Amino acid sequence: MQNEVVSREEWLEARRALLAKEKEATKLRDSVNAARLALPWVKVDKDYVFETPEGRKSLADLFDGRSQLLIYHFMLGPDWDAGCPGCSFLCDHVDGALPHLNHHDVTWVAVSRAPLDKIAAYKQRMGWQFPWVSSFGSDFNFDYHVSFSPEDLAKDKVFYNFTPMQPADANDELPGLSAFYRNDKGEVFHTYSSYARGPEELIGTLMILDRAPKGRNEDSTMNFVRRHDEYEEAAKAPSCCH
Repeated sequence: MQNEVVSREEWLEARRALLAKEKEATKLRDSVNAARLALPWVKVDKDYVFETPEGRKSLADLFDGRSQLLIYHFMLGPDWDAGCPGCSFLCDHVDGALPHLNHHDVTWVAVSRAPLDKIAAYKQRMGWQFPWVSSFGSDFNFDYHVSFSPEDLAKDKVFYNFTPMQPADANDELPGLSAFYRNDKGEVFHTYSSYARGPEELIGTLMILDRAPKGRNEDSTMNFVRRHDEYEEAAKAPSCCH
């Protein structure tokens, strides 16, 4: 299927109309970002302990000496054989950003309920470098509404993305992103969380595809995504040299 083909003048008229909408979207994004920064904070008083390659660490320890912490709630449950393809897709974009984040006083850490050895094996398979720790045995994932016990899923509703939802639409693990701040006194505050498609802008590949002629070319949200070592070799276009 092909879009309508028009003259250059007609295309310019349509493109200028789209540009006006793009500028509106940019201004709206700026407004949303400002509102996000203005959100009130919640002090974290609960003691969470994580298993890391360097031993057991508290939430405050995960800041690694910085004042800001972004935690990606990566879907990898204790009984899972591999990480979620969508979470893996997002995290493929993280390593290149780490030097910039770290030098801007931000630490990025992925957290999953899987045991540390299972995390380490999948991290090695994917070739990632970012910090990734286990919250196994902790309430952390449950308190931030990204993990659900069999008892949770047996209830009439579960709470995800700030909304009650049908357990049939949930899973034992779901994705999200949470932000925290640590002040000079060592106090930790929860400043922001985002779930479902909320962290989508972190996926640079999607932003690029949005500008390609066929866009994301998907039947449902990210149904084309595979783990990066699971794509079949795409058929190459014929070359004039062969």
